[in-house]
Amino acid sequence: MSDDSPEVFESVSHENRTFPPDATFAEHARIASMEAYEAEYRRSLADPEAYWAEVAENLKWYRRWDRVLNEEEKPFFKWFEGAQTNLAANCLDRNLENGNRNKAALLWEGEPGDDRVLTYFDLYREVNRCANALRQLGIGKGDRVALYLPMIPELAIATLACARIGAIHTVIFAGFSANSIRDRVLDCEARCVITSDGGWRRGQVLGLKDIVDEALDGVESVSEVVVVQRGRPEPFPCTMREGRDHWYHEIVRSQPIHCEPERLDAEDMLFLLYTSGTTGKPKGIIHTQAGYMVYAYQTTKYIFDLQPEDVYWCTADIGWITGHTYILYGPLLNGATAVMYEGAPNAPDNGRFWDIVQKYGVSIFYTAPTAIRAFMKWGDHWPNGYDLSTLRLLGTVGEPINPEAWMWYHEVIGKSRCPIVDTWWQTETGGVLISPLPGATPTKPGSATRPFFGVDAAILNEEGGEERAGILAIRKPWPGILRGIYGDPQRFKDTYWCKWGGAYYFPGDGARIDEDSYVWILGRVDDVVNVSGHRIGTAELESVFIENTKVAESAVIGVPHEIKGQGLVAFVTLKEGVEATDELNRELREMVASDIGKFALPERILFSSDLPKTRSGKIMRRLLRDIAEGKELGNVTTLADPSIVEELQQKYWAK
Repeated sequence: MSDDSPEVFESVSHENRTFPPDATFAEHARIASMEAYEAEYRRSLADPEAYWAEVAENLKWYRRWDRVLNEEEKPFFKWFEGAQTNLAANCLDRNLENGNRNKAALLWEGEPGDDRVLTYFDLYREVNRCANALRQLGIGKGDRVALYLPMIPELAIATLACARIGAIHTVIFAGFSANSIRDRVLDCEARCVITSDGGWRRGQVLGLKDIVDEALDGVESVSEVVVVQRGRPEPFPCTMREGRDHWYHEIVRSQPIHCEPERLDAEDMLFLLYTSGTTGKPKGIIHTQAGYMVYAYQTTKYIFDLQPEDVYWCTADIGWITGHTYILYGPLLNGATAVMYEGAPNAPDNGRFWDIVQKYGVSIFYTAPTAIRAFMKWGDHWPNGYDLSTLRLLGTVGEPINPEAWMWYHEVIGKSRCPIVDTWWQTETGGVLISPLPGATPTKPGSATRPFFGVDAAILNEEGGEERAGILAIRKPWPGILRGIYGDPQRFKDTYWCKWGGAYYFPGDGARIDEDSYVWILGRVDDVVNVSGHRIGTAELESVFIENTKVAESAVIGVPHEIKGQGLVAFVTLKEGVEATDELNRELREMVASDIGKFALPERILFSSDLPKTRSGKIMRRLLRDIAEGKELGNVTTLADPSIVEELQQKYWAK
């Protein structure tokens, strides 16, 4: 690793507690023992093509594949080559054919308390109308459509409508700033943006249309903007531009309820999802049709042990990959009933999530460690005030969960009877790669345990040798793997295939493996920080600070945070003659909020005369992390200016 990579190989936990699956749960589970898991796992690795072909038989195809896996242009893999399918048709039409026509597909609740139930036929009808409206606007196969919407049914509907007509959707989290929207729209040359007049968050209305208007100022590729009216009965205040802007309900309501799905090739692009990287420019992660569909279907079915009667709630946002795979596509492919909630977990009070669990009889609850730590902080009396007896399975996603939070989740929310699936995966993987299977795997607080079927995970050193602690590697492709970075194939290879001669996928995480072959994720080995499950490239923040004419340079690091998992600390060097003031601190924070979003705000901004650098001028971020964590720094005499380290230590730890 480079000399400024974080130290990730010393385990933060030597947790020894083990919790076997609940016997009652295991009795009815899809995979009910470790022996069954081991047998299926060995089979999936021995002949992965046969395994994934067998899984694919459960889904709807217009044309069968000629070849399951093509590795000839590695790392640009092709899955189910020659096949034709449509993901939206698999989510909707297939469920109508399978007898789920009148089954609830989505149970939606808005933050103010309004709610809707959409059956599979309701969702089919609304998706088709939206798809026809998009076609009427001239949107078709291969066109990019950006969606900047709150968590309302129209977000799910519009996403599926794009998939139905072969348009490539890129969902942008509705907390991003105008500049972040602009970057993404420009990168993919979106033709259409779908947004809303506003959305609710902690009792306040966010003016999403106004943010979109600012983002699109001067953007020539976007010819159509579709606006959902979230405000009821009157729309939230916003400006509609004649000739470009359309009210969603006006263009959709008169459309036919059938739209012939586009027959799409297996490797046609399904969606782009932008994620932070170690350079300032976000990466447009490419996922394609068939492989992603098969992987989303299978991981949802087995990791969450989905049963026909389940009410499943993933609390993520569709603006992130978790929402794509485990709110929308995975549950619908399995004919499940999924909950979708618009607002914050503490609106109007800290019991909102538990009220929703009680109201809808949620049986599967999937959330982030950040949320769990917040629940812990608010107190046990909040969940204890509600009937959570319908819960049978809990899950965590977005970052490793610390053992203390795991135990609280297990005891207070799960009442010591609900298995916990601690899932490890990424935007790039499309679905979960490492996780317990709830009816089979004994769990350890803080460990993601064992790889999913078909996933060949290993812990390697820099040379590719296996180690007990080192760098996580995936040695075989799986169907949900990303197909590239939009418009930048070289960056794709440089980012994910840069180690071990390009032989294995490099996810960027350090890990260790214990005596039971359980995987423990230890943290990032690149400069991407995971804040509340949101991956933020430190270079993105550094570039924001540098835009300020008073700033000479900056370095941003991740530090442990009680609630968020990781927080951000910025070290900023000012230009000669510029004074460090509270006003400048506020100014820099406002720039971060404007350019990226409030969720990326640093915990602290420290002004310093310089940064620790090698004599060649390279900033030693590892030393900054060591300072923040109070570690022994060792020999710093080789730095260009060793005295700067002591200055930073004093400033960081000053009371």
